[in-house]
Amino acid sequence: MTDFAASLRAAFGERVQANATLAPMTTFRVGGPADWLIETRSGDEIVAALQLAHRAGVPVTMLGGGSNVLVGDGGIRGLVIRPRGGNVRAIDDGHVLADAAITINGLVRWTINHGRAGLEAWAGTPGTVGGAIFGNAHFGGRLIGELVDRVQLAATDGIVKDVPADAMAFGYDRSRLQSTGEILLTAIFRVSSGEPAALRAVARQSLAYRKRTQPLDTPSAGCIFQNPEPHRDAVPDGIPYSAGALVDRAGLKGASRGGARVSPTHGNFIVNEGTATARDIRKLIEECRTAVRDRFGVELRDEIVYLGDS
Repeated sequence: MTDFAASLRAAFGERVQANATLAPMTTFRVGGPADWLIETRSGDEIVAALQLAHRAGVPVTMLGGGSNVLVGDGGIRGLVIRPRGGNVRAIDDGHVLADAAITINGLVRWTINHGRAGLEAWAGTPGTVGGAIFGNAHFGGRLIGELVDRVQLAATDGIVKDVPADAMAFGYDRSRLQSTGEILLTAIFRVSSGEPAALRAVARQSLAYRKRTQPLDTPSAGCIFQNPEPHRDAVPDGIPYSAGALVDRAGLKGASRGGARVSPTHGNFIVNEGTATARDIRKLIEECRTAVRDRFGVELRDEIVYLGDS
């Protein structure tokens, strides 16, 4: 580890942090430290960091915008890479390229301001392009993978390849990145021409809907569970295919453990009321899963991603 630390510092200088606190970098505001943390500024830096870690046999964890993840109280072993910065640019009239570290909101703003339609309804989506592609983020019945043309990925050894969308194994809350460990560097989205004023109106509607239905003023990670799927899950008559509705009807909406609470606004959100630990949140997640299984016979699957040690 000493040689790895030296090589990391030779490449990234004072940006290398040892025993780095991660909780402020997550939307849950919980979790232990990383052995090593660097904030990269480009795809080339991500590749360089991957190559150094691969040669040293050091595990790598990516941490984007910090949403949709729960970092364990024990922290994360090895190297955490936190991509920052990046750019959005037009490839042609029908395609826009975004670096992985760009926030979804930043991408939406760029497309609206440049009169490019297709992504405006994603306004208010937390996290980065990299995280959204990793989990194939969904909103309003659509998956973000439906808008992707192709991506550039780095393997864990730093080898870079271009991959078309149909090779990304996109599914509900799924992509190939979850099984291969590859890292997104850039994504190219399909767009069309649009009037900025009309696109802003759609974005405002999306933001207003999120504000009405989600607890945006309290730390959370977004949805905890995937919604049940009609072809996979048998949900009792009269109950929608909604994880939040199932948690609510199982009597867990508003339930708390330590500083964690199932949001009274949305049953599929757990919020940190200020003193929660990752352990509190994990216990509450499992109580919700058990209650829904016992009451309705439905096994809720995780949408949230667990990182590090408990």
